[in-house]
Amino acid sequence: MDSLRGKRIHFIGIGGSGMSGLARIALDDGISVSGSDSKDSSVLAALTALGARVSTTHSATNLANVDVVIFSTAISTTNPEYVEAERLGLPLLTRAKALALLMDGKIKIAVAGTHGKTTTSSMATVAFQSCGADPSFAIGGTLTASGANAHRGTGKFFIAEADESDGSFIEYHPDAAIVTNIEHDHVDFFATPEAVTQAFADFAMTIHADGVLVYCADDQGSRALGQSLTHCRTISYGVTDGSALMIDHIELTAQGSRARALWNSTVVGYLELSVPGHHNLLNAAGALALGLTLELNPMLLLNGLASFRGAGRRFELKSSLHGIRIIDDYGHHPTEISVTLDAA
Repeated sequence: MDSLRGKRIHFIGIGGSGMSGLARIALDDGISVSGSDSKDSSVLAALTALGARVSTTHSATNLANVDVVIFSTAISTTNPEYVEAERLGLPLLTRAKALALLMDGKIKIAVAGTHGKTTTSSMATVAFQSCGADPSFAIGGTLTASGANAHRGTGKFFIAEADESDGSFIEYHPDAAIVTNIEHDHVDFFATPEAVTQAFADFAMTIHADGVLVYCADDQGSRALGQSLTHCRTISYGVTDGSALMIDHIELTAQGSRARALWNSTVVGYLELSVPGHHNLLNAAGALALGLTLELNPMLLLNGLASFRGAGRRFELKSSLHGIRIIDDYGHHPTEISVTLDAA
């Protein structure tokens, strides 16, 4: 299958953060969308308001008048809708394969990494929007400013968060990619650290030969990957001397962070972020390096990053009382917990 245009699509597990984003984009494209999820939610209500036909029960009858079925990896092959799709001979697509089809026709940008990919892809989206690029995007969290996790833009870029958890990020074949870091995670799928490293190597090899990998030079795994690639251009970022996009003069506070940004040893301005933490400066540096590599305006990129207000459940301030802040953060890997506590 080379396109989803004109198809009637059904999503099994449509309420998930990744699946709901694809449904939004399909609806933006005028595609007929139906879906099911095991429980009602505000996400389902929003999709219904956009024109999706949504059920809160998984049933074979939900597949009437459907051409293609998209399923998340959380869905069992014994799910009644999955079983019915197989019986009917309907195409069954993983979320990654469906997203790859929705990205076709755009300059495809995939943001990968064990940590920081949601924030980095969100930052890149806001920075590109600031440049007037109006990118399409599909990310794993909601942008705080707009409340959206996906959108079909009018511009030439498509920014997608590339989830490595099941190895399916090899489906995207991007024109440009960011790898923020590489560390052992998702041990139910990757038994060893070497398996994770190999998965990212396989992903990097899918970058087009005339494309580019933007990698964090401060992270051992990402640096080793970037330095090993020979089939495409590579761009480094970080505090490490010699990085193509280097940050220094770093200032960290509880309210935000600041750093000077140098592009090929020339100062292009200052990263001024309203989100705290050294890790978020690196995320922003990756987004900035990507934008500069794609020849977007440096000051507009920096302005966009300065306007970034975060992503849902990524150091998200929920409330404050008597000087005590209540923060919601999705991070559950030891490294993610550590940097989040440092930022607090």
